[in-house]
Amino acid sequence: MFKKKPNIKPLAPLRSSDRRKIADQIIVDFSIEVPTSQDDEGSTNDQAAQALSLGALRNSLLPENALSARFTTTAGPNLSKVSGTVYAGAHPGDEQRILWFKIEERLIPTVYTLWRHPQLVPLLHTPDFVLQKLRSGAPLMTPGLQRGPPFPTKATRNAIVAVASLEKPSVPIVIGICEIDVAALKQVQGAKGHAVRGEHWDGDELWAWSSGGKPGTHAPDEISGWDIGENDGILQEGMESLIVEDQDDDTEGGGVAVEQETKDEEKFESQSEYLEGENAEPYERAGEEDKELSTKEVDDAFWSAFLYAVQHHKSIHKSDPHQGLNFPIHQSLVISNFVLPYLPIFTPAQAASLQIKKTSWKTAKKFIKALGKQKLLKCKDRDGGECVVLDIDFDDPAVTSFVPYKLPKKDTAGAESGGGGGGKAIVAGSSSGDDSVGQRLQQLKLLRPKEQLSPIFEVENASTKALYLPAELRPIIIAYIESENLISETNKRLVKLNPILANAVFDGNGSLDREVIAIGSVPRDALMERIIQSCSPFWAILRNDETRENVKAKAGNAPKVHIVLETRSGNKTVTKLSGVEVFHINPQPLAEELQKACASSTSVNQLVGSSPKNAVQEIMVQGPQKDAVVKALEKRGVNRHWIEVLDKTKTKKKWEGRAQ
Repeated sequence: MFKKKPNIKPLAPLRSSDRRKIADQIIVDFSIEVPTSQDDEGSTNDQAAQALSLGALRNSLLPENALSARFTTTAGPNLSKVSGTVYAGAHPGDEQRILWFKIEERLIPTVYTLWRHPQLVPLLHTPDFVLQKLRSGAPLMTPGLQRGPPFPTKATRNAIVAVASLEKPSVPIVIGICEIDVAALKQVQGAKGHAVRGEHWDGDELWAWSSGGKPGTHAPDEISGWDIGENDGILQEGMESLIVEDQDDDTEGGGVAVEQETKDEEKFESQSEYLEGENAEPYERAGEEDKELSTKEVDDAFWSAFLYAVQHHKSIHKSDPHQGLNFPIHQSLVISNFVLPYLPIFTPAQAASLQIKKTSWKTAKKFIKALGKQKLLKCKDRDGGECVVLDIDFDDPAVTSFVPYKLPKKDTAGAESGGGGGGKAIVAGSSSGDDSVGQRLQQLKLLRPKEQLSPIFEVENASTKALYLPAELRPIIIAYIESENLISETNKRLVKLNPILANAVFDGNGSLDREVIAIGSVPRDALMERIIQSCSPFWAILRNDETRENVKAKAGNAPKVHIVLETRSGNKTVTKLSGVEVFHINPQPLAEELQKACASSTSVNQLVGSSPKNAVQEIMVQGPQKDAVVKALEKRGVNRHWIEVLDKTKTKKKWEGRAQ
């Protein structure tokens, strides 16, 4: 919710009575047990001790120096307005932070409060790479739940919960609301839908708030008291109550009988031969050790993955020249096609470890150079420091003697990011799996009238806050003209001006405006054009079967794809392409297609000057490749009128000719 910075009004001190009332509400809402003394029951000393314990608990939840303020923000896909109250305070030795926030009379703790109060809310777990998605505002999907079932009994629908990573299971990072009854889940594998809607997390704008402008406090590595208690009890209880007939439970959830587990293991072992690969179930095989890999183990995995890929590719392209490959091959394609799909990833820890940056080479270029030193391939540096593969030795002894292993299935989540199947095709003439190829695009140019024109739209019960196509504005304007009897008696093409049209459309600043006002009439077509020009422009891109109601329009003029031809390194021409993302085109597959179509090297980098928060990617192709680029864009539904071409090479030649 707080991905964008909220508007927080000036903080004001809480009155003592209000602070106690809010703290008592927290104690009731979260079922917190108030510490009591067991000595001398009913005595005056016992009552005093209980009062002191309650006061200390109140101060721990909401310190005496607490402040409050109203806030507003936007949330959800429609950017709905949300308002509430934040409560800030400082515990002894800490700086002032927001400890609680209230929305619709419901108090929700921030991470700073949970880091001090273990087991205040139910704690759920998910892999670290999933948690990173949650920290960008994404909801937690049901299959992403780990360490269960069973799950905490209090993790019911609409309950406040915390989410931690498997790597740091005792440190809550995300606070959210359960959208389903998580505690009632019997299995998560194969389930669909949202499980938890994130409200606040370590790293958002609420976490970053500080009265002194200091950055947010980062989470500790471990918090005593969080990763114990209810979960362990539930897990033990679930294991003890397990019955043989419970055949539907997942093995990882600890809920199948020994006989069923034996059958599953036999079924796993009876899969087809290793060379076909992609048979093992990722993250599910019982007993798979989930630990972070060492650098040497990661290096060996990358090296073996390349050998596996080369051997497998040779076996399915025996009769093709160059085994069906179209050289040169860019370094990124080598990683995405000859390494990532062949990595043996079966656990979340392996998914986190098996990354190029965690190898001893650190980069794809150095990895390819190492393969070149072993004569497994030939590579060469190109302009810009890029590395391309010119040939692969499919008959190297390391390839022919390689023993394949089992791989995860192709349809796993890690297929594109380093784990099983997937990969982008680089075989000559093959498809890259780009879903933008063949798409249908429609560009809408919409208009929002200014407020001064509201009397014109009231005739048709239309709103000036809505968006209209230019063709939809004409009947509204005509209906107003006819209702006010503004058509000239002498010439039906002229419209007589009334005070509303004169003030709203013709402001009198220009000479034409003064002339029209002096005459008292204006051609109807000129009036239409003037009203349309005065409206604020918006645009939307509709893809395939999308409608205007399903797409949020954006302010401003409609975007265009920019193609720039320029000269670099003396007399070398390059073609740059940017702005394809708004047309639902992924730059990387497009660059791969252009590499094959143009028989040239390509690269994808962030466009200089674009915002890091909303980065625009720029594709660079060696050579003057405007026609090939336009053809590739048209295959993806981009109209030629949406493309803007700037040829800097011709401009330079013309300038040089004039200078002579």
